[in-house]
Amino acid sequence: MEIRWYGHACFGITGEAGEVIVTDPYDESIGYQMPDLRADVVTVSHEHYDHNNVAAVKGNPEVVRGPGEHIAGGIRFLGVNTYHDTSRGAERGENTVFLFDVDDIRLCHLGDLGHVLEEPQVKSIRERDIDVLFIPVGGVYTIDASGATEVLNQLEPRIAIPMHYKTPPLRLNINKVDSFLRGKERVMRENKLSLRKADLPPPGEKEIVVLDWR
Repeated sequence: MEIRWYGHACFGITGEAGEVIVTDPYDESIGYQMPDLRADVVTVSHEHYDHNNVAAVKGNPEVVRGPGEHIAGGIRFLGVNTYHDTSRGAERGENTVFLFDVDDIRLCHLGDLGHVLEEPQVKSIRERDIDVLFIPVGGVYTIDASGATEVLNQLEPRIAIPMHYKTPPLRLNINKVDSFLRGKERVMRENKLSLRKADLPPPGEKEIVVLDWR
């Protein structure tokens, strides 16, 4: 599997058989330039312009939205309902966390999660152990460094990839990744992440992988 970050909450995940999943494609008004992406499946965590620009992804992909079980591109997606704020959605609405498997690796994309998880949500998300967690850390519109660390401890992934934080091109006024990384052990920086099930760290030994958006 290969994982690339295109900025904000948008990732491209390519399986060994060539299937491609794109998460939360954004409108270029936020500052990033959307690359020329093709996908079999696109996931949309919520209907904000910086997460739902499905039209930017080529290849006539199937689109997965909302909570519940979905089958798209032959892959099972489980959507878990969460919120975009600490007021149960009263400020910014709802958010869907997506779980899916590629190459026998369990992936979890938290979208614009805005709160520390409630116990029923943790139970639903951890129906199986999470191998790779895509987690927002920039605050303001999502959980911040402290909240992200708490969610990280709730979900116990083997690899966590921070997202939704300030980089040079991003026009949104959110925090950089630095606060989240402070005090963390096993932090790696990569241009992309190539991964096999056998490459995963042992349970309990979390790695933080910071990907380059360029």
